[in-house]
Amino acid sequence: MRIVLDTMGTDKYPSPDVAGAVMAARQWDDEIILVGREEAIRQELTSHDAAGLKLEIVHAPEVIEMDDEPAWAAREKKSSSMHVGMSLVRDGEADGYVTAGNTGGVLAVATLHTLRRIRGIKRPALATILPLPGGRAVALDIGANADCRPEYLVQFALMGTTYARAVLGCTSPRVALLSNGEEPGKGNTLVKEAYKLLDGSDLNFVGNVEPKEVVACQAEVVVSDGFTGNVFIKTLEGTAKMLTGLIREEIKASVLTAVGGLLAKPAFGRVARRVDPFEVGGGPLLGVNGVVIVAHGRSNARAIKNSIGQARKAIQGNVVAAIRDGLATTEE
Repeated sequence: MRIVLDTMGTDKYPSPDVAGAVMAARQWDDEIILVGREEAIRQELTSHDAAGLKLEIVHAPEVIEMDDEPAWAAREKKSSSMHVGMSLVRDGEADGYVTAGNTGGVLAVATLHTLRRIRGIKRPALATILPLPGGRAVALDIGANADCRPEYLVQFALMGTTYARAVLGCTSPRVALLSNGEEPGKGNTLVKEAYKLLDGSDLNFVGNVEPKEVVACQAEVVVSDGFTGNVFIKTLEGTAKMLTGLIREEIKASVLTAVGGLLAKPAFGRVARRVDPFEVGGGPLLGVNGVVIVAHGRSNARAIKNSIGQARKAIQGNVVAAIRDGLATTEE
């Protein structure tokens, strides 16, 4: 495989990006194409033992920064690492693209300037993989489309099902709508109309789920509009961070609990790794003509390495072709 990494993506680029690429190149026998400002990449590589690794550098002088307005940046910064990187995928010179950069910029560059949407897809969706106690689930959309129509959510469900099969290994993923109640009549107008469409589809639709059912892993594909999905994901992240902080405070509250904390430290470490989003890496932008993985801007090297791993799984699972085939079958 040849996987492009945007080294100008993280909040502290290019250090975590390059370090993650080196880790990935050591673990997998794939070629990693480092796209970005060449001088900065070469300087960063001097901090690593990269001899013999399959690392290629492609210069891209411009950067779409986190505070750039996405549509403007996508239109004006045609030499950005996003444009150059996704163009390599579009032209068949690479198999997938990974970035921790501006999510809006990724969406604009992918859909309007390079890869374009898969024919028949009304709106691409940004997905994430949730590490849950009972397994893993795909949640989408988590931010690409704040306003949606019912038919968009049906396509999100189709794409999420395809991804769950190809990457998570689920033969018949359960699809659910994120709502404020489990009953069919719950939810706003969008949820109610989408429920009717999904209930009449060939997907393994199991109805509505509340957040508590999501974390109990009662569905492998959780569908929502981008606004609701983004709030849901950020709430999960914030809650996990809060609970971790509270546990640390209480463990240090007395000598007895501190001793107990030391004894339980290995267990706490295992739990932390199970719920750490950096262990999963980034999530896919589904519905475009190419594998695109978007990681969090605060990603560390481990998160970047795992994001490259997500790209590998999507490529191996032939996700883009599977979505095309699934859409064609649905239309027929």
